Amino acid sequence: MVPGADSERFTVAVRTVDGAVVVELAGELDHDTAQPLRDALDAAVTPGGRLLVDLTGLGFCDSTGLNVLLHSRLTAQEAGAGLELIGLRGPVARMFRITGADGVFPVHADVAEALGEAGGPPDTA
Repeated sequence: MVPGADSERFTVAVRTVDGAVVVELAGELDHDTAQPLRDALDAAVTPGGRLLVDLTGLGFCDSTGLNVLLHSRLTAQEAGAGLELIGLRGPVARMFRITGADGVFPVHADVAEALGEAGGPPDTA
């Protein structure tokens, strides 16, 4: 778990699976809890790497959380890496759908599905 988050409201866990970095989020992602996610994503982006952000345990995400993910997507792209989302559900999925952000990221149902696909950075052409 990444230190700094209010562990009762939000947690970030980072692990490596089959060469991909999986960042698992749980709880409520908002202005008060976003910094640990920023830190974890900044540390996880590697040139040519694959970053999977698992939102399965996320019950709430506000515009700050969305902006952190969008910024990290651009950082990953600049490094030739890919950032993909896993497990968009409930109110979090609705917010991504309303803002159109669900069309910006590759989205998978679960980690197994994501790892079963080639992944990598999206085409920028």
